[in-house]
Amino acid sequence: MIEVRCSKCNKKLAEADFSRLAIKCPRCGQLNNLKAIEPPRCAPSARKESPDGSDP
Repeated sequence: MIEVRCSKCNKKLAEADFSRLAIKCPRCGQLNNLKAIEPPRCAPSARKESPDGSDP
C-alpha cells in the first residue's frame, strides 16, 4: 500500500494501490493527479503530475 498525501498541505488522503488517481483534497481544495509509472516490483511507486495534468 502507498500513502496518498496532498501535494499542497501534506494531509493524508488515502492508502491505495492504483495505476492512476485524481483526488481533490478536502482540506485545501488542491487537485492531486497521480499515476503509476510501471508495475511495482518490491514496493509501489508513483509519479506526481501538476494540477493541470502535465508532468512537473
